Amino acid sequence: MSRKGCLSVTKYFLFLFNLLFFILGSIVFGFGLWILFDQNNFASTLGSSYYALKIWSYVFSGVGILTMLLGFLGCLGSLKEIKCMLGLYFAFLLLLFVGQVTIAILIQTYSNTISSTVAEHVKTVIASYGTNASLPDHGDSWDFVQEQFHCCGWTSWTDWMENSRVRNASNKLYPCSCHNISVLHPASNVTAKPALFCEAQGQFPTYKKGCRENVQAWLNNNIISIVGICLGIALLELCLMMVSMFLCRTVGPNYDKLARYS
Repeated sequence: MSRKGCLSVTKYFLFLFNLLFFILGSIVFGFGLWILFDQNNFASTLGSSYYALKIWSYVFSGVGILTMLLGFLGCLGSLKEIKCMLGLYFAFLLLLFVGQVTIAILIQTYSNTISSTVAEHVKTVIASYGTNASLPDHGDSWDFVQEQFHCCGWTSWTDWMENSRVRNASNKLYPCSCHNISVLHPASNVTAKPALFCEAQGQFPTYKKGCRENVQAWLNNNIISIVGICLGIALLELCLMMVSMFLCRTVGPNYDKLARYS
């Protein structure tokens, strides 16, 4: 009786927990689809770019589908005591855990390389911004970064001198997303809405500090929360792996329901 009682408690605990996982996954997946098909309202409300919203919609949809799959395997495998599904559930959790550890090690090991790669990508976006070869989505995302972090360029505002339109303009042009709202300086929009470049009357009324320092400061201020969330997810995965393995090993031939589905 004690063995069956322990097995029942473990089985229904895993079932209820993964049922919650499945419901949350469905909500996240639906939210991702909502962002994808209603980008205009989200962009106007949040002030974000279409490219950033598209990325977040894909992220939410992918996380939702994966969570729903794990919840389905955990629910059905624990409720019907199917060893095959419990094994798949354990394997998926193990792959996720190993992947998270691997990504953390790679980020720590190649942090300098990642930083230089990001810098080169940003400089490429700045150089092609507003030109025929520009990528509008990337440009919108970089506008959003400069507006939110109150910065201009990557290392400093002089990075925009690499842009052909700014460098070759007869008048003083600068990206409107760099405009320092605390500086009372007249400026006129050069392009139609949404404005890409503004014309300066006198000195450039832009933020002088580059975005690299502000982005790094934001990461440093939120690193404890990020690490805490990652550790919490890792501990939860370890706990669920142990429970699923315990249930898979405890289920004996008399409880194996695979014959019903053969």
